[in-house]
Amino acid sequence: MVHFPTTQQRVVDELGRRIVEGAWEPGDPLPVEDALAARIGVSRGVLREAVKALVAKGMLRVRPRTGTRVLPPEHWNHLDRDVLRWKQAGDATALLRDTGELRRIVEPEAARLAAGRAGPDDVRVLYASLASMEAAAAAPGRSGYVEADIAFHRALLDASGNRLLGSLGRAVEIALEHSFLISTQTPGAVEASLPGHRAVVRAVEARDPAAASAAVLALIEAAEREIAQSPGWPSDTLGGAV
Repeated sequence: MVHFPTTQQRVVDELGRRIVEGAWEPGDPLPVEDALAARIGVSRGVLREAVKALVAKGMLRVRPRTGTRVLPPEHWNHLDRDVLRWKQAGDATALLRDTGELRRIVEPEAARLAAGRAGPDDVRVLYASLASMEAAAAAPGRSGYVEADIAFHRALLDASGNRLLGSLGRAVEIALEHSFLISTQTPGAVEASLPGHRAVVRAVEARDPAAASAAVLALIEAAEREIAQSPGWPSDTLGGAV
């Protein structure tokens, strides 16, 4: 259950979820303002601000004569944290597939760049993230492991020296969390992943781009296998998701 500090954020969430779920088809107008505000139980001013937020996410378009209409998914900002969260709830299989493909495209190259550019501080952060993963893996219930794993991969993107990659890592955090929560439920997956993460850090520290890239790709491929076998994910619905 997500708790929203303001009524406006609650309305953004309600409308965004309904758009992702297909309550309105692309091109459809939203109900007239008075009717929609009354249905949701908010003022017209709150509704207008929520609509503005969804316009900024690329999900709605407002025109003077045609009103407020739903835009097709290709216009949405799929790196927006809210959009990722709504997609996770509405079409988790597609989100897993997209996350796996994005990781294959981005992370091996980020590791290659990190091996050539990372400074001592970057390497220390990577080792610290690895240590947090190891500590969490040994803790009862493995509390905090997924968070430590996400921090490791964000640190790797930061170590690439490319600020856009660093920002991308923070933007897709929800997608990574969704993927890692499923993959780490496979028996033995956590223990098996630690040597692979250690290999990434050592390759970056040794300034070996090919080894760093290969080590990350091996982690991604292992995660794909673990997701397919995970008891937390129905294998008959996964299809080609990752």
